[in-house]
Amino acid sequence: MKKIILSLIAISAASVSFSAAAQFAKPEDAVKYRKAAFTVMATHFGRLGAMAQGKVPFDAKIAADNAEIVADMAKLPWHAFGEGTETAETKAKPEVWKQGAKFKEASDKLQAETVKLVAATKTGKDDAFKTAFAATGGACKSCHDDFKNK
Repeated sequence: MKKIILSLIAISAASVSFSAAAQFAKPEDAVKYRKAAFTVMATHFGRLGAMAQGKVPFDAKIAADNAEIVADMAKLPWHAFGEGTETAETKAKPEVWKQGAKFKEASDKLQAETVKLVAATKTGKDDAFKTAFAATGGACKSCHDDFKNK
């Protein structure tokens, strides 16, 4: 029984990775996907920014809900920078494809910071939240500086 379950898990994992690549029949589909992921992430990060800047009161529950969405979305767009998308009309700099290792490092840094952001919101402490928010924002800015045209 354990072998059957392990086999099913392995098959499921393989099919998920194949479906991620297969979901983009055209480069335009990948570009649309990554833009959508970044838009959702930016919307929820903006809500957190309003709290971090004191424009709205800090609410740990709302902050945690938004931070979790940001962390989930931070996992999504990277595989949509695949072959064929470098010629699309986007704000992505050619360095995304020329400096793949550095781009991956930047995406990994963002994902790590968003996990810390979620943890900070769950403490309920405004100062911990603001510190984690600033670090996450720094990861965003660093990637934008290196890989995104203005």
